[in-house]
Amino acid sequence: MTPIRLLMVNQLTINIGFYMLMPYLANHLSGDLGLAVWVVGLILGVRNLSQQGMFLVGGSLADRFGYKPMIMAGLVLRTAGFALLGLSESVPVLLVASALTGLAGALFNPAARAYLALEAGEHRVEVFARFNVFYQAGILIGPLVGLALRAAAFQVLCLVAAGLFAVLALAQARALPARRGPNDRTILYGWRQVLRNRTFLLFSLAMIGSYVLNFQVYLGLPIEARRASGGEAGVTLLFVLSGGLSVLGQVRLAAWAKARWSARQAITRGMLLMGAAFLPLAVPLDLGLAPVLATTALLTVATMIVYPFEMATITTLGGERLVGTFYGFYSTVSGIGIALGNLLVGASLDAGGTLVWWGLAAVGLAGAAAVRMLRLEPGGGARRDEDRHGEEHQVR
Repeated sequence: MTPIRLLMVNQLTINIGFYMLMPYLANHLSGDLGLAVWVVGLILGVRNLSQQGMFLVGGSLADRFGYKPMIMAGLVLRTAGFALLGLSESVPVLLVASALTGLAGALFNPAARAYLALEAGEHRVEVFARFNVFYQAGILIGPLVGLALRAAAFQVLCLVAAGLFAVLALAQARALPARRGPNDRTILYGWRQVLRNRTFLLFSLAMIGSYVLNFQVYLGLPIEARRASGGEAGVTLLFVLSGGLSVLGQVRLAAWAKARWSARQAITRGMLLMGAAFLPLAVPLDLGLAPVLATTALLTVATMIVYPFEMATITTLGGERLVGTFYGFYSTVSGIGIALGNLLVGASLDAGGTLVWWGLAAVGLAGAAAVRMLRLEPGGGARRDEDRHGEEHQVR
């Protein structure tokens, strides 16, 4: 099995293991263990903070010491974290377990994407399109497996999920070739290159809106689906529609877009469609679940257009020497943006009315306008910085 295929199967299994457990964790903590809601929120928040806050460190370590060691370390930590979540009832231990699961993601996510980017070469758009198919398939399969195992006991669910990650770690140790980018500089050098790369920084900021919009599949749209359907049936249909479209259409849509548009055009038009996706909900008509499903379908298609070009563009702007560092920084910025954006969206949803949907449509328009103003062609950004640094080094 080639490294690219192995990493795709790896991501499929990671998502199955993650999503078979995480959707049921809050209910276990509050129901089975009887913890206060604020404690449950703290435990879940620690996981998110440890992952988003450590992405840059994880990516930098991958560039410095190689991608395989970080992937392996992340899988081992996720194994330990999930096992502790199932076996412990102590809040301090649960907090440690939650932090370990988050840190695990911060280690293997940037490393795996950097590995893919370098292995894919000029075929990054196509590879990341296929990668997203495996990613979404894991999100679809995971909760179904978890639902079946949850009927037995939550401890069984956690141990099975931990076992999946343990098997993955062994498989990577035996089958994944060692790989690292052409970087022999310090971690601080990598961070300086990121901060000097003005185009990449602006691109990272411009793309925050796309993550806030895409996250509404987990925040705003389920709330609206629950209201429109009067139960969980609408929410289930929403996720089936989103995941099914991604699995069935991602590769063909990416190939179609690549044949017609540049990366900047694809990302710009995809973000415009992301914003337009919320217009069915902005019009105050009582059409039941139809507007939610229409928004879900359009948002999914838009994300399918944006994602592979977005991932390829990070490497284009950052160069191949520090791929992990650039992916890590990008993920950290996106995570902070999602957190802040969700606070505003949540407050708007509490206020009621259609203003929130008009606001999300405006976010898509603003993001598309920002990306359109940037130069995303090969050879920019960090490559110029690295070349200049190399010339200065030779002079000294």
